[in-house]
Order: sequence, then structure tokens, then C-alpha cells
Amino acid sequence: MKRVFIKGGKIVNSKESFVADILIEDEKISKVFKNGEVAKLDEDTKVIDASGKLIFPGFIDAHTHFDLHVAGTVTCDDFYSGTRAAISGGTTTIIDFGTQYKGETLNEGMDNWLKKAKDGVFCDYGIHMSISDWNEEAKRQCQDMMDRGVTTFKIYLTYDIILQDNEAFEVIQRLKEVGAITGVHCENAGLIFALQQEFVEAGLQNKVSSHYKTRPAAAEAEAIGRILHLAEVAGSDIIDVHLTCKEGLDEIRAARKRGQKVYAETCPQYLTMTNSLYELPRFEGAKYVIAPPLREQSDIDELWRAIADGEIQTVATDHCSFTSEQKKLGMEDFRKIPGGMPGVETRGIVMYSEGVAAGRISAEKMCEVLCENPAKLYGLYDRKGFIEEGFDADIVILDPKAQTKITAATQVSKCDYSPLEGKVLSGHIDKVFLRGSEIVDNAKIKDTPEGKFLERKPYLRF
Repeated sequence: MKRVFIKGGKIVNSKESFVADILIEDEKISKVFKNGEVAKLDEDTKVIDASGKLIFPGFIDAHTHFDLHVAGTVTCDDFYSGTRAAISGGTTTIIDFGTQYKGETLNEGMDNWLKKAKDGVFCDYGIHMSISDWNEEAKRQCQDMMDRGVTTFKIYLTYDIILQDNEAFEVIQRLKEVGAITGVHCENAGLIFALQQEFVEAGLQNKVSSHYKTRPAAAEAEAIGRILHLAEVAGSDIIDVHLTCKEGLDEIRAARKRGQKVYAETCPQYLTMTNSLYELPRFEGAKYVIAPPLREQSDIDELWRAIADGEIQTVATDHCSFTSEQKKLGMEDFRKIPGGMPGVETRGIVMYSEGVAAGRISAEKMCEVLCENPAKLYGLYDRKGFIEEGFDADIVILDPKAQTKITAATQVSKCDYSPLEGKVLSGHIDKVFLRGSEIVDNAKIKDTPEGKFLERKPYLRF
């Protein structure tokens, strides 16, 4: 039996933090020693001194896009490189968005996504299923997905995989029947299309800044309000993914006042960057083209307050990475710039530095939105997200006194740029354990991928 003993660190959970020791036996947390309890160790136990450091459960990123075919290209990070980047930054579980493309069944979409992980993964992973072709067979196979451990779904109110309102309503109803929940990409496709046409006719087709100007906060807020009213009629819970703005948050607040259960997710990019980046000279702003786009500083401030107040339940990345060369597909037409940026390896330290160290949120709140709430919402609450006896020994040791400099030159992702290039952040990920195996030691990553597929339970309502 493999044993590891982590001593003297401060364990962080959502309710409190306390100094304690952790005994890992094989893949599980065997015992948490606190209140002066003394462990009796045999000579084969590996001892790690974590004095002065914070110990978090392994982070869960429930919003990634690895090996995704989109915008005439494929994301530069596949499951191998993407999960390697993830675990380097303390993320021990990702949930990627599989897609049922037009003409496919849900089972075919699921099978295709499982094949993408055939070369190995460095952290544990699950799959959501994005529904783009709603029909009787898809309706039937929603139960198949549940039986295969895919208990969360996604629908889009924009892009070429958009569902019409009647279809979205039927999906929400059906998922309620099978005990599932869906996330929704909320933007008003018609408004965006009309604005894009105006900008093209005005000769602004080759301006990167046209991207954010044609996807205003109102387009996001309207779509959030619309889907929430559909969910109200269906009597279903719902997840708004990648929330960016106060207007959208206000729609969620209104729904909650009506008695609805709405879960909100935001991302580090919406907490650290503004739409001024789209005004950078030449084509530099294309690096930051994402959808929904970056917003104003006032939105950043509002989102941080919402996290602190418990109005936003999770912080994921929407990691969807393209190289600078791939971004050039939209050099002459802003509508063709592949939308997405990297972030899966920096989320943990960004949240610690810009949230905890900056005094915006507590370490306990960071644990809540990166670990505990994702475990509950995405059906992993029986084994992930908590440092408790019997749970998977997914552990992050973070040194609060050290610093991390963000630079593309040292990042693990295959992307050739970092959105936070040159930024020095407070804190450093010292060690990362996946089910008891030490995968990361001071930025050095174990060579052999040890991640496995996770069949997930239905979401836990909270």
C-alpha cells in the first residue's frame, strides 16, 4: 500500500481553514489528523512538510474545450496537452464539452469524445453533452447519457449549433424528466447578426474591435432572461455559463426573486481583463476574442462582489485555445476570428492572487467556487471537491508567500501566447496530487498520464 503523509499545512474548505495533517493511502484520503491528534507512521510512508502552505482539494474545471473542431480549425490543445496544462495549475478534474453535431445521435457524439482521450489524460475527466440536433432520438438518448455518467448538458442560443426557443424549452423539460441539468450559452443571435451586418456595411469588417461592439451586454442579458423564463415555465433548474456582465447578473437576480434555482458560472478572463484589449494596435486584440466578449471594469467589480456574496456559484475557464496563427483566419473579417483563449493552467493561481491575496474573496470562498460547488453541481460530490476521509486524494499545496510569473515561454499549453503575459501573481502551486499520486512537484510534471474517465451522478441541488 502506498502511503503519503502531508503534515503542518492549513487545510482550506468552504466553511473554515485549519492546520492539520493528512494521511493518504493508495488513492484515498485515509485520515485527517487535527486538534492535536498524532499519527503513527511506518517507515515506508512518504512525509511531506507543508508548514506555512495552504492545502486545497484538487480544483475542478467544468468548462473546457479540448480538440474542438470549430471556426474552420481545431483548438491547439487536445486532451493530452490540455489536461497536462490543467494539472500543472492544480486542476485535477476537467469536464469537457462533447458535442452532438448535426446528423449525429447523442451516443455517437459521446463515443467521438471518448476517442479524443485515447492518447492519455493527466487529470481525471468527465464529459457534458452539447445538444445541437434535437429530435425524437435525441430525446430518447438523454436517458442513455445519464446511464453512461453524462449527467449535465449544454445548449446554445447562438452560433451554427443554435437551438430555437421551442427546442430549448423541450430540452429543458426532457432533462428535468431524467434528472439532469443544462448549461446555456446565452447571447441573442439575431441581434448579433444584425449588428455585424451594420459593421460590415460600414467598412469595419477588418477591425478586431468590431467583435465586442457587435456582441453587447444587452445581447447576453436578453438571452439570459429569455432562457430563465423558459426554465420558469418548465419548472427546471438551469446553469448560466460564462456570465460576463451586471446586466446578465440582474436577470439572474430577478429569476431568483421569482423563486427559481439558477446556478451562475463566470471565468477568470471576465474577472481580470476589459474590452480595451480589443483596441490594441494591429491584430493584437484578436488574442482576446472570446464570446461573450470581455466587458467593462465596472462589470469586473460587480462579478467579484457577486462571487463574494454567493451569487456566482462556480468559476471555470472556458479554455478554448488557438495559436496566433489560427487567429489570423479572421484577419480580414472579425467574424471569422476563432473565439477562445487559454486559461486552464492559470485559473487557480489567478483566483488566489486576484481574489484572495487582493482581499476580494476569502480562501474559503475560493475553495467553494473552484472545488466544492463544482463537485455538487456536476455530480462528483461523493469523491471530489472536499478534503475528507474516504474521498479521492486530489490535493493542491499552494505556497502563499511565493510568486508566479505568467509567460507563454514557460506555460504548458500548446498556445503560443498567454493572455496575462508578464503578470506577476501572488502565490505558487507547489505540489499537485491526483488520487494520491504526486503528479506535479514545483512545476515539474510526471511523465505518465494517470487520468481516468469519470461517470458522474446527477447534480446535487444546493
